[in-house]
Amino acid sequence: MSEPASISLSIAQRYAQALFEIAKEEKGLATLEADTEALGAALAASTDLSGMIASPVVSRDEQSAAMSAVVAKMGLSTSMANTIALMASKRRLFVLPQLVSDLRARIAVEKGEVTAEVTSASKLSAAQSKALAATLKAKVGKTVKLNTTVDESLIGGLIVKLGSTMIDTSVKAKLAALQNAMKEVG
Repeated sequence: MSEPASISLSIAQRYAQALFEIAKEEKGLATLEADTEALGAALAASTDLSGMIASPVVSRDEQSAAMSAVVAKMGLSTSMANTIALMASKRRLFVLPQLVSDLRARIAVEKGEVTAEVTSASKLSAAQSKALAATLKAKVGKTVKLNTTVDESLIGGLIVKLGSTMIDTSVKAKLAALQNAMKEVG
């Protein structure tokens, strides 16, 4: 990890920890989770918003005003709104994506959840997702939340990443293994 990235992560972790502890004290974790998901979705959906928070050209006052409007429009909680206002006043809005990521992780740990990154060759049906989540829950003993993506180059099968474990049952991986085996023979 580069030094600027680790500094950004450190800044985001401090804000996330403070916000998480406030929400926990106020018994507002569900509200914090909703705010976090809404903010994450807004950052992912709007390149203008992402650009504005990362731009050194946009003044502190302009960032504060823009984020105040975004927070009001989204109807975020007071603690989230105050945190974002504080970050804007300190020129720390560039760490919002890391803040969202850190908050998601803290909330998942608090709820006893783990997230599995699942890549499939085609979109999983609701029944397939439910069955996969149940199978993974039996394996790890915790509730598993699936982050699914589609990669048609896999041809068939799945790639599941759960913590440090990766399970690759894709046809693409099997063909690559077969190709390597054929090279060893010849």
